[in-house]
Amino acid sequence: MSLLIVGSVALDNILTPTDRQDNVLGGAGTYFSYAASFFTPVQLSGVVGDDFPPEHLQMLRNRNVDIRGVEIRKGEKTFRWTGRYLENMNDRETLETQLNVLGQEPPKLPQAFTNAKYVFLGNAPPSVQMKTLDQLQGADLVAADTMNLWIDVEREPLLELLQRIDGLVLNDSEAKMLTGELNLVTAAKKILEMGLRFVVVKKGEHGSLFLSEHEMYLVPAFPTETVVDPTGAGDSFAGGMMGYLAASGTTSAEAIRTGIVYGTLIASSTVGGFGLDRLAELTKERLDEKLERFRKMVAF
Repeated sequence: MSLLIVGSVALDNILTPTDRQDNVLGGAGTYFSYAASFFTPVQLSGVVGDDFPPEHLQMLRNRNVDIRGVEIRKGEKTFRWTGRYLENMNDRETLETQLNVLGQEPPKLPQAFTNAKYVFLGNAPPSVQMKTLDQLQGADLVAADTMNLWIDVEREPLLELLQRIDGLVLNDSEAKMLTGELNLVTAAKKILEMGLRFVVVKKGEHGSLFLSEHEMYLVPAFPTETVVDPTGAGDSFAGGMMGYLAASGTTSAEAIRTGIVYGTLIASSTVGGFGLDRLAELTKERLDEKLERFRKMVAF
């Protein structure tokens, strides 16, 4: 089944307590599409400037990512983010954000992308995400990401968006902020009641919580001894989940559960290096071996 990701393609400068890497390929669309490509071909919609290295686009092509939806705007610059991770590698501070093309009108979907059956709307203003929804024709499953900024400044458009999609992926602090609830289960239930089929709440090193009308379960994180760069872990998680669902051709609770586990495993690989370094070393065979190891860890 066709899978479409609409999300940012960026160049990041990343500082950690022990290292610094500049001009790292990043962005929600990039991490998502790479992770999803372990399971299925991916359609990527995003926008970059003419300063974007062409080898990055070729790398995505080599991963069976259809980049016809990536618009290159001449005379413009690519979205750039600079951030520093603190000692615990969970908390980070943004040092600089250059929106550049990301602050302009979003690209229009190519006609071939509008009939995608599985769609993920990467983190963006809800008003922009709904413009993408207006271009779609009969998707089987639409999920989205959001962040605390949109919960704060675009709450009403966000609530309207939730009425039009099937699933929401967000982290624990965003879930609490959206609902005003301190208990995570209560918060997830309230979000579900906003019009969704399911909610996935990411809890970082503590795994994730899935909730639908008839099911609730926890997926622990895969034990990871060395965290080099957490950037893109959440987007990789979503890419693994949606990639598996698109490949399976179903939206059953069992498929979503398995997709979440695959997303968890891919995210655990992402954090082991800067950018896509560790994902580039991962294969589907090694991912399946990791799945069996994880299955033994959580069985009782």
